[in-house]
Amino acid sequence: MTPATTRRLAATTMAGAATLAIAGFTALGSIFEYPQILKKPTADILALYRDHQSAVSGWFLVLAVSAALLAPAGVLLGRIAGGAPGRWIAGIGVAAAVVQVVGLSRWFLIVPGISDDATDPTRAGAAFDRFETVHFWLGRMLGETVGYALTATFTLLVVLHVTRALAPRWMTVLGLISAGLIATGVLIPLGVAAASMTNFAGYVAWCLWLIAMAVVLWRSSSRVDVRSRPGTVTIDGSVHA
Repeated sequence: MTPATTRRLAATTMAGAATLAIAGFTALGSIFEYPQILKKPTADILALYRDHQSAVSGWFLVLAVSAALLAPAGVLLGRIAGGAPGRWIAGIGVAAAVVQVVGLSRWFLIVPGISDDATDPTRAGAAFDRFETVHFWLGRMLGETVGYALTATFTLLVVLHVTRALAPRWMTVLGLISAGLIATGVLIPLGVAAASMTNFAGYVAWCLWLIAMAVVLWRSSSRVDVRSRPGTVTIDGSVHA
């Protein structure tokens, strides 16, 4: 794979992840009151879920695909960065993708069965308990808390070893801000109310950063493609014979 192809593929996966995330969160906010719905009693969550089950499951699948794209994006960005930083970017990108996909998959793999059981008065109590257990461990602890930490770390590494070398300074600042705000999500289980808002703001900034980085990588791929013919191109675009 040429450097130019690597950058184009990285740009495509990053733009895809951001676009799907924006679409998924927008749709779920409209039809499922997500993420505010998660603060309501379990019975209310499952009732609203049943009212729009196909749509809610489908949009959570979209979010899972968005999260999964962090894996190839991490590998490709790792190749661009190179060396030890590149290996860390690839590894943490894949880890962030895995934990978030596992957490999100509960909505279309596990919750449908729980929702059905909750309509039976004889099984409703057990169904509520299962939902709360799955939501806490797969959702809040793994997909969210661990996912927030890994996504923030991944973003920080990409900013330091890719964005700073290729993009304008404001993109470095945007990436650092989004990483910091996303990291505040680990405080949500501790009862820090403001963390939910700052974490959400971080993901908004993160999506904008992903799209901006995709544009920079795509444009820079043309320059790399031309300059790589007579010599070797480093990450900063300089050519060595």
